[in-house]
Amino acid sequence: MSSVQSILVTGAAGFIGFHLSQKLLNAGYQVFGLDNLNDYYDQRLKMSRLDILKSNKNFSFHQLDLTDRNAINSLFSEHQFPYVVNLAAQAGVRYSLTNPHAYLESNLHGFLNILEACRHNNTKHLVYASSSSVYGANKKMPFSVHHNVDHPISLYAASKKSNELMAHTYSALYNLPTTGLRFFTVYGPYGRPDMALFLFTKAILENKPIDVFNNGKMRRDFTYVDDIVESIVRLVPRPSKPNAEWSGMTPDPATSFAPYRVFNIGNNKPVELLRFIEVIEEKLGKKAVKNLLPLQDGDVPETFADVEDLRLEVDFKPSTPIEEGIDKFISWYIKYYNITV
Repeated sequence: MSSVQSILVTGAAGFIGFHLSQKLLNAGYQVFGLDNLNDYYDQRLKMSRLDILKSNKNFSFHQLDLTDRNAINSLFSEHQFPYVVNLAAQAGVRYSLTNPHAYLESNLHGFLNILEACRHNNTKHLVYASSSSVYGANKKMPFSVHHNVDHPISLYAASKKSNELMAHTYSALYNLPTTGLRFFTVYGPYGRPDMALFLFTKAILENKPIDVFNNGKMRRDFTYVDDIVESIVRLVPRPSKPNAEWSGMTPDPATSFAPYRVFNIGNNKPVELLRFIEVIEEKLGKKAVKNLLPLQDGDVPETFADVEDLRLEVDFKPSTPIEEGIDKFISWYIKYYNITV
């Protein structure tokens, strides 16, 4: 990969954005990182990630908000990015219950600004983060990109489904190749402090109880972050193409007459939350005090990714077992926070 291949990664100081930027730098890309460094969670963690990225001469950072249309347009017109990976978004299902406006501004207005900038600056491929939460009330397992996803149960999910619809519109109107990625419960080192693994590890080490929703009977397709970024890096240089077989009589939601695709990126192996907690306990050598609670509004009881489309497209599918992934997270956590176990 020639170092002249430039790519914009929005949300570069975020969990997945950080790992993706590292992977792209190692693959020889010149990475332009964009982030607004908001205070949704501890900014020191974001700065730690950025410090690592800034040590690479092929990384440059721009502190911008996606909603700042003029700043986004200026950045695109100056650099003419051939590839864009949009990971910047207001994250979190539960946060969307109490802060709905944050999702409209970041996930819709911000994404529109990215689409417009890509359209006007000859971007070859826009890859963007969607979410497994778009499956909402769907019950058929495993979740397939070929299933309709019209019944979201959180505003976060609705905003991600909206991104897919907006991307399709730009693919259809302006021939902009877009690829949406439905991530399934991503975890790993430098993870978000509002995610279960981080919360559970911190609480167990501090001898505090952990909140376990749906009495621990939730099942999640936990996906290790390295598997996520490997999938993205393989997809970036493969712009979506129109599906010649697509028919409006029997419309396939995952493809289109336009250069538009959607992929699941998940481990394809759901794990019960209680087993997930067990592995954390084993790695820490400490038992958790569990506060069993009912299913929370906006949460779904199970996620399970069908990743056959991804495998066929890039000859890869996530497979890191939770025992390995959790071990790597806990090793990082203990070192990063300088904890004696």
